[in-house]
Amino acid sequence: MSAVIAIAGSSGLIGSALVYALRATDRRVLRIVRRAPSSADEVFWNPDTGEFDPSSLADVDAVVNLCGVNVGDKRWSGAFKQSLRDSRIGPTEVLSAAVVDAGVPVLINASAVGYYGDTGSRVVDETAPAGGGFLSQLCQDWEAATAVADNDGARVVLLRTGLVLTEAGGVLGRLKRLFSLGLGARLGKGRQYMPWISLEDQVRAVLFAITHDTLSGPVNLTGPAPVTNAEFTAAMGRAVNRPTPLMVPGFALRAAFGEFADEGLLGGQRAIPAALERAGFEFHHNTIGEALAFATAPKAG
Repeated sequence: MSAVIAIAGSSGLIGSALVYALRATDRRVLRIVRRAPSSADEVFWNPDTGEFDPSSLADVDAVVNLCGVNVGDKRWSGAFKQSLRDSRIGPTEVLSAAVVDAGVPVLINASAVGYYGDTGSRVVDETAPAGGGFLSQLCQDWEAATAVADNDGARVVLLRTGLVLTEAGGVLGRLKRLFSLGLGARLGKGRQYMPWISLEDQVRAVLFAITHDTLSGPVNLTGPAPVTNAEFTAAMGRAVNRPTPLMVPGFALRAAFGEFADEGLLGGQRAIPAALERAGFEFHHNTIGEALAFATAPKAG
């Protein structure tokens, strides 16, 4: 019998690609949705109220939780920062408890490299301590919400993801238009690191985490060669064959984006995927040039 994988957050950029990849390998996907189910492969939940029937996870081999509002969707008001917490921590607590009640052996839970704070040029792997700032505390509390499942003996994998590169959406989908018009620019001095991963390798790494029993705890989902913002900007210019002489000063970014500018744009993490590589994972895209060339190449059809 093929494995059954339940996914919360299956309609997002990563979730949609993961559903496609799982079904392509004949795994059954059970989508956890907030609306009325439209098929036998969907189950309802309301994470805001905690409404979820754990029996719907009977015979499920792994739960993948990808829930969370995008941190760059809006300016960081107090209300929006609360929505970032509410969209992550509460749903994770609900799923973690359901995993225990249903006896699901594996919980794969989203997190982010923001856990480490701004690390400057210091290389960080999964053994590095948490940093400071709102994003780091958000990730710490998000990961802590899986404790119920972890303490009960489930294998919990915490996906500390970097910038996911795909032309289909996300940051790269917006940046390509700017760079193609010759408006690509480094952010501030450009020395901050940008841990990246191609969408293909992101999905492959999640599949790897589901099937490899030796992998647990925090796992950096980042390419093996993080780059600075200046290096990323130059590589993006080469990918679309446009010059990148421009620079957006830090004060302008702070004026436009507020608090998010310092943590999300002018700070970064030189994070490496030590846990993945120790477990034997092999990347399809090892350099930023390879990842951008793949993401921006004309697609057939």
